[in-house]
Amino acid sequence: MNILLAILFILVPAPIIWLNNRVKIVEKIGIVIICYALGMIVGNIGVIPESFSGIQTTIQDVSVCLALPLILFSIDINKWKKTAKKGLVCMGLAVVSIATVVFVLHMIFRENNPNVADYGALAIGVYTGGTVNVASIAAARNIPENSYIMFNTVDMVVSAFYMLFLTSLGRKFFQKVFRLPEFQGNKNVGKLEEIDNDNSYKGMAKPEILGKLVLAFLLSAVIVGISYVAGTFVKGYETAVTIILITTISIACSFIKPVREIKKTTSLGMYIIYIFCFTVATMADFSEIVHFDYTIIIYVTVSIFGSMLLHALLCKFAKVDSDTMIVTSVSAICSPPFVPVAAAALNNNAVLVSGLTTGIIGYAVGNYLGIFMHIILENLPF
Repeated sequence: MNILLAILFILVPAPIIWLNNRVKIVEKIGIVIICYALGMIVGNIGVIPESFSGIQTTIQDVSVCLALPLILFSIDINKWKKTAKKGLVCMGLAVVSIATVVFVLHMIFRENNPNVADYGALAIGVYTGGTVNVASIAAARNIPENSYIMFNTVDMVVSAFYMLFLTSLGRKFFQKVFRLPEFQGNKNVGKLEEIDNDNSYKGMAKPEILGKLVLAFLLSAVIVGISYVAGTFVKGYETAVTIILITTISIACSFIKPVREIKKTTSLGMYIIYIFCFTVATMADFSEIVHFDYTIIIYVTVSIFGSMLLHALLCKFAKVDSDTMIVTSVSAICSPPFVPVAAAALNNNAVLVSGLTTGIIGYAVGNYLGIFMHIILENLPF
């Protein structure tokens, strides 16, 4: 029974992805949100036996570790630096913005909330990278499962309003209020659907693609194994060292051209993330969530919109245009899969690749920032 359940957990994202490509309402809601919602329902209707809890934890931990290298393999840092220098500057400003807002929020809430350092680490991770970073940081710093499940739940709701604002009024708002310059250059660099952002599952089963993808998956497993073994030698920081090593080795592998050019690694990595989203949601206990700390709502809302406004202010002084600022903000706050939505709303295909790449880089730096920010916030001398 447990083996059958584990197989079902692994297969759950497949029909959701199939529907996502065919049903508009599913596409609008998003695969991640559906996986979370479905997982919460399944986890709270009494169909999962208690004996499966250990397997749930294993799937949760292993999925995050395996997905991270697959997502990072596709980074082409040298190519990106030549084509999107402003994007790199803009991403740096986004990181500074969220780090600043998190520090301020920590100073405000630390006296009344013992979990505020956890929220800071999760915010840094998710608002520079994405869900994969939240899970990695939570594991590395022993943050309680319910904390990051509740954080993710609130984040999904607030992020929806954030995306609605940016894709409707964002450009005019930032140009008028912050005086950000307009984008200079050709906005019509190919059609959106012709730009391969490696987040499509079409053609993945072709022998010439599948064979190399299997090798990429095996390489990911080897990286995880090496990192895990090395982490065991650092007592007290085993998980943190493991996550950092996975991130570092994976980025190093992205410099190897045959590895970087393997098609669909990001797609496979995201599929595994969807498995994680469903699995971790099945572990959510509604009886606990209904009593969650309302500080999270304030924390998430201020983190998202506060960092967005500070980011825009910094971009004004750095002379970054409004379109680059918007797609970079979206790639940081909402992760790369949302970048094509923003680029389409702006009718500017030229910023698409920059936004996708900054988002992938965000996956890489999110782990470092989240882990070290948590250590700093927990050990402030004042």
